[in-house]
Amino acid sequence: MRILFLGDIVGRSGRDAVIAALPALRARLAPDLVIVNAENAAHGFGLTPEIARAVLAAGADVLTLGNHAWDRREIIPYIEGEPRLLRPLNYPPGTPGRGAGLFSVSGRKVLVANVMGRLYMDALDCPFRAVDALLASHALARTVDAIVIDVHAEASSEKCAFAWHVDGRVSVVVGTHTHIPTADARILPGGTAFQSDAGMCGDYDSVIGMQKEGAMQRFIRKLPGERLAPAEGEATVCGVFVETDDATGLARRIAPLRQGGRLASAMPE
Repeated sequence: MRILFLGDIVGRSGRDAVIAALPALRARLAPDLVIVNAENAAHGFGLTPEIARAVLAAGADVLTLGNHAWDRREIIPYIEGEPRLLRPLNYPPGTPGRGAGLFSVSGRKVLVANVMGRLYMDALDCPFRAVDALLASHALARTVDAIVIDVHAEASSEKCAFAWHVDGRVSVVVGTHTHIPTADARILPGGTAFQSDAGMCGDYDSVIGMQKEGAMQRFIRKLPGERLAPAEGEATVCGVFVETDDATGLARRIAPLRQGGRLASAMPE
């Protein structure tokens, strides 16, 4: 199975780039499943139903969220009726939406889950225990053909620990949230593909997607200042491309993807 995962969409620049790039990426890479983290797509903070529909229409199969899931209140009724939009699994019981979903891909079943870390983040339920409970009902090559987890977390150490915790039990673990693509794409010994952070789909002439001046002043003056606004230059589309073994569900290869904008390009063969 071929899986394309794109990192956090940031603002108009990022979402326009993703919407424009997805049809060509689907034609070139022939992915069976496309997952996009869209939690910063609405002016850098949250997601609206209109933007969600546009990204899905462009070629995404599943959208994931994170700590900005509820920044746009209008997403709450929408997420209840849209199974392709996932919020972190480890939100408390009763939170709107769902943290995982089963999707049919060319006659095969794929489990996609979104979890959120706790270091330097909101105090949610334990993501390790949440995924253990999920995997108690789903097993590679038995009940599902592939399992993909978006771990939305600040600390690389927590993402790495999470990936080691599920190594051999899931196909792919991809980190999101820090908006910088890491250089550690690899397959762990148990067969799980992992990259600490997919990077953002946004303008890298910025401070992690936000206009430089306002972001710099927050550090220099230690005052909040004006609300941060997304940078609006040419975006780089960042993500990872994974191929899994149809017999085991484990990863056969993982490769980074970077296209457009200011970062060095990387395109899977």
